[in-house]
Amino acid sequence: MENTCHFRGKCFLCAHLCLLLLVFLPQFASSQKWDGVIVTQSDYQSLRAIKNELVDFKGFLRSWNDSGYGACSGRWAGIKCVKGQVIAIQLPWKGLGGRISEKIGQLQALRKISLHDNVLGGTVPFSLGFLRNLRGVYLFNNRLSVGLTQSPSLVFLSIQQNNLSGPIPDSWGSKGNYSYHLQFLALDHNRISGTIPGSLSKLALLQEISLSHNQLSGAIPYEMGSLSRLQKLDISNNAFSESIPFSFSNLTSLVSLNLEGNRLDSQIPEGFDRLHNLSMLNLKNNQLKGPIPASIGNVSSINQLDLAQNNFSGEIPASLAHLANLTYFNVSYNNLSGSVPSSLAKKFNSSSFVGNLQLCGYSISTQCPSPPPPEILPAPTKGSPKHHHRKLSTKDIILIAAGILLVVLLLLCVILLCCLMKKRSASKEKSGKTTTRGLPGKGEKTGAAAGPEVESGGEMGGKLVHFDGPFLFTADDLLCATAEIMGKSTYGTAYKATLEDGNQVAVKRHPNLIALRAFYIGPKGEKLLVFDYMHKGSLASYLHARGPETTVNWPTRMNIAIGVARGLNHLHTQENIIHGNLTSSNILLDERANAHIADFGLSRLMTAAANTNVIATAGTLGYCAPELAKLKNANTKTDVYSLGVIILELLTGKSPGEPMNGMDLPQWVASIVQEEWTNEVFDLEIMRDAQTIGDELLNTLKLALHCVDPTPAARPEAEQVVQQLEEIKPELAPAAAADDDHDEGAEVPPTTE
Repeated sequence: MENTCHFRGKCFLCAHLCLLLLVFLPQFASSQKWDGVIVTQSDYQSLRAIKNELVDFKGFLRSWNDSGYGACSGRWAGIKCVKGQVIAIQLPWKGLGGRISEKIGQLQALRKISLHDNVLGGTVPFSLGFLRNLRGVYLFNNRLSVGLTQSPSLVFLSIQQNNLSGPIPDSWGSKGNYSYHLQFLALDHNRISGTIPGSLSKLALLQEISLSHNQLSGAIPYEMGSLSRLQKLDISNNAFSESIPFSFSNLTSLVSLNLEGNRLDSQIPEGFDRLHNLSMLNLKNNQLKGPIPASIGNVSSINQLDLAQNNFSGEIPASLAHLANLTYFNVSYNNLSGSVPSSLAKKFNSSSFVGNLQLCGYSISTQCPSPPPPEILPAPTKGSPKHHHRKLSTKDIILIAAGILLVVLLLLCVILLCCLMKKRSASKEKSGKTTTRGLPGKGEKTGAAAGPEVESGGEMGGKLVHFDGPFLFTADDLLCATAEIMGKSTYGTAYKATLEDGNQVAVKRHPNLIALRAFYIGPKGEKLLVFDYMHKGSLASYLHARGPETTVNWPTRMNIAIGVARGLNHLHTQENIIHGNLTSSNILLDERANAHIADFGLSRLMTAAANTNVIATAGTLGYCAPELAKLKNANTKTDVYSLGVIILELLTGKSPGEPMNGMDLPQWVASIVQEEWTNEVFDLEIMRDAQTIGDELLNTLKLALHCVDPTPAARPEAEQVVQQLEEIKPELAPAAAADDDHDEGAEVPPTTE
């Protein structure tokens, strides 16, 4: 699962940060206006020295030519000052070469240096370690070869994807409070060797560590288990050996652990069931042995578990079948034996289990052999002579098993034939009956046969009501269909139901809404809603529970955002429907990752108390507008707030329900922007092309923050959101005109994953 545990937010959009702050944080932006103080002579000399050692291939530093008067007035590109002192140097994606001058250490007020995505060589300046106000160093995607800085107040250190070599210094926290504030450390994709220093464990505030794709070796320090705030640890693709420290069971804040591609050769330690927040565990391609601990099945939060290419033995623990959130599972190429738990075999294909020669039950070709019938011997009587009974040979057992299998197949054929005959006779009876037709359901574009068709529940009782199109399945068909749990929303559990005949129905509808095909009310009060199956599942699982082979690029995310906005606009303007519970869990994606809003209109069918519970649940998930705590009734503005949260979810890659230091997702994003750390907002996956899509990202972030404005009146309408998104991504705009004119919906340009 390479690159599964991504180090979030590594890139910075310096060219437009001031515009973003002016729009959303006027009180902060006002403080960034030039205070009229000319740059100090010391800082001016440092800036001139820095320029002299840089190679400005594209001429971005032409403005650094006056006597210093323009340095703090905004005329010098990438420079910010307060009271004549330089506080930030922000020159990413400028094609700068050369090296970073050691004179940078004379900028005593410097808080941030952002020179990522250039072609800088040389070393990381040693003098950065003397800057006591420095909080962020962003030098990734360059050609730097040596050096790490350990400034006392440093919070973000991102020097990944360079040519750094040599060991990590063992001096963290050894000089007073040096680096004690460090929260994010990213040194992946370099040539760093040696071991992880034990002093790293002194950085008690660390939340993310990314050291993957280096040449580190030795044992993983036991002391790392003391980093109680650590949420993401990625040390994959190195040469670590020995065991996984037992102390890792103390990392109770851990969300993602990636140890893939090392030489770990012991058993998995007990205690992983204490990691209640763990969602991704990747131990692939090591030399781990022994049984898979059954205690892993107690970590209900796990959605990705990769144990492939190791030496695990024994059976797959039955407890793993209880992991309801598991969306990626791989134990291939081990020494496992026995049968695969049936629920895992149904949920995952054979590629998750291959390479285990003694493992069975995960595909048709690997059926577990039936146990031989017990041999019954008569009890010997007193005085009777002893008889020697011949045991059954292997040939006899095979013949007996084949005979039993043949009998079972014949019985199945007879049962199937009876069912088909019964179904045919039932169809003939139905053809002579009339169906009850009502008015077309509001919110659906219907054709000639669009009225609801009511059918009794067959042998199992209840009532099935069809919408849209011909009568294609019965209540018995529905209840006998194979069902697979896909996910859960505040309205209930979603199942994938496969009918025996495999029929598919083309329903005329808005292309970004998913039509209700039928509903069923059972004799015991059970209720089922029947929708078309969407191949990629919910947006929530697509973003947060995808396998390592799936990446979600920016065009795909933007296509989803525009689709959701169009669907919501159609509900508001054409159908006068308030969704009231818009979350990423009820946005479903088809095979082309086009968005379809589900669960709309259900609030009209629910009692006031039930609606209140749904709103409360949505609030705990992070999608609920703040005013709903008092209003209790959703409206277009609360729907737009939820839409804004979903757009932020697409931009950041973070789940709104994910803990963020006591803040919800909109508050977290606003705080990051206010602190001038906008580069920490965006998901790393979409920042790889930030040089070409930087404007789109920033404008989309601006719009999303507009949607989640705490004041409802300040939020745009859904129609305005659609217009602005289409202006940001014009190539997706032509599909909008066809939204309400075509039955099957407009096609969206294909996206790559």
